Amino acid sequence: MRRLPRGGFRRRIGEAQPVKFLTQERLRPITHAMSDLSFSIDAMSAADHDAVERLHARAFGPGRFARTAYRIREEAGEGAGLSFVARVGSLLVAAVQLTPISLGETRAFMLGPLTVDPPFEGRGIGRALLQRCEDAARALKSDLILLVGDEPYYRRAGYVRVPMGRVTLPGPVDPMRLLALELTPGALAKAQGTVRGVRG
Repeated sequence: MRRLPRGGFRRRIGEAQPVKFLTQERLRPITHAMSDLSFSIDAMSAADHDAVERLHARAFGPGRFARTAYRIREEAGEGAGLSFVARVGSLLVAAVQLTPISLGETRAFMLGPLTVDPPFEGRGIGRALLQRCEDAARALKSDLILLVGDEPYYRRAGYVRVPMGRVTLPGPVDPMRLLALELTPGALAKAQGTVRGVRG
C-alpha cells in the first residue's frame, strides 16, 4: 500500500474507507476525471490562510464575521484550536476549524465554519473533514463537539440536536440548528451554560 502525506488521507470519491494517517511524501497532481476524483486532508498551515479566507468570503460574504463560529474564534484568539484543509491536487477546495470552548466542566470544541467550494460539493469532502475533526477531538480527550448547522446533513456524522435552553451561544442562533456530537458517553446531558472561546 502506498503511504501518503502525514496528517491527512487520500481516497477516491464514493469509497467508504477508514482514515489513514500518512507520511511526508507529496501527492502527485490529480489528472483523473471528476467521477474518479481524489483528495487529501491536511492540517492547515500559515501558507493556506489567504486561500481559506477567499473560500470563506465566497461562501459567506461580509456577513460571515457576525456568525457564531467567528465570534467564538475571536474570543479564543487567532491560532487557537485545530484547522484542516482539503485539496484536490494542489488546489485548496475546503476547510474547517475546531475552536476550544468552555461549557461548564465539559471539555469541548466548536466546529465551524465548514466550507466546501461549490464545484466540489457532494463529493464526500465535507464528510471527510468532519471525520478528521472527530478523530482529532477524540485524540485530545474532548467530551463534545458543538456546531450550528443543518441537522439532516450533520445527523449522518452522528450529530444530534442540543436540548433547547441548555446551551447559550454568542449572537443569535436558531436553537433547532444547535447540534452536538458526544465523544464521551453522557457528555451532552452534563453540558450546560454559556459557550466561551478558550485562549490557547
